[in-house]
Amino acid sequence: MADTHSTRRINMPDRFERPGILQFIAYVLLAAFVIWSFQGAGWSFSALVSGGPAMADFLSRTWPPSMDRLPQLSSALVETFQMALVGTIIGIIVSLPLAILAAKGLTKQSFVSRIFYSGSRLLIALFRTVPDLVWALVFVITVGLGPFAGTLAIAVDTIGFCGRFFAESMEDVEKGPSEALTAAGASKVDTIFCAVIPAAMPSFVTTSLFALEKATRSSVVLGLVGAGGIGIELKVAMDFFDYQLAMTIILMIFVLVLLVERIGSIARNRILEGNTQ
Repeated sequence: MADTHSTRRINMPDRFERPGILQFIAYVLLAAFVIWSFQGAGWSFSALVSGGPAMADFLSRTWPPSMDRLPQLSSALVETFQMALVGTIIGIIVSLPLAILAAKGLTKQSFVSRIFYSGSRLLIALFRTVPDLVWALVFVITVGLGPFAGTLAIAVDTIGFCGRFFAESMEDVEKGPSEALTAAGASKVDTIFCAVIPAAMPSFVTTSLFALEKATRSSVVLGLVGAGGIGIELKVAMDFFDYQLAMTIILMIFVLVLLVERIGSIARNRILEGNTQ
């Protein structure tokens, strides 16, 4: 027993090492920056507490939810999901060739290939960095108000999202099958479509499902700038202080997002289970 206890004492994890002077200064500066950020963000516990009665008054005025325009709202909700679905599909289709060009080691090492590699990564970074609400404003100016502008904005945002993760998934694929095909004389295209993409397909599917969930939430916000969907209905209800109708819209959005996330979670679990068998 004594030997066991001594072994346990020896195997206990070490303490954190004492930081050096430069490390300590870096920690202090980081803490100061975080505190300064809270001040810049206007964080106030007193304002949060004093705003409680106003929030309670708002919630009391939203109940019971209004059912007067339920058919029209249902149609707008379906349009919202249609925007998310079509935008996601288009974004996934376009992001795949971009991801192939942006993945390291998949294309031939030449000057032209490096140009395509750098250009595709910059394009994916641009689509991912600019918020989807900004893209919606751009496409509203370009193609006018309506769901088409929102669909284009979701497609561009999905290209940035899926393009990055598709490229990383292909980079992380086991290199053995690709090297075997290359040694057998297969071309780069054959290697990509016969070894790399099939191995990365489970990751592609899960990323695509996450993209659809993300697009469903985004499509609601895009309606606030006139890009179609139920978001414009929510904005009008809030502008006219029709809080009961606004609560109805919020609950409908909640049910839609919850349903999409639930279906996506079930699909991901089945894909992972099938991949491990």
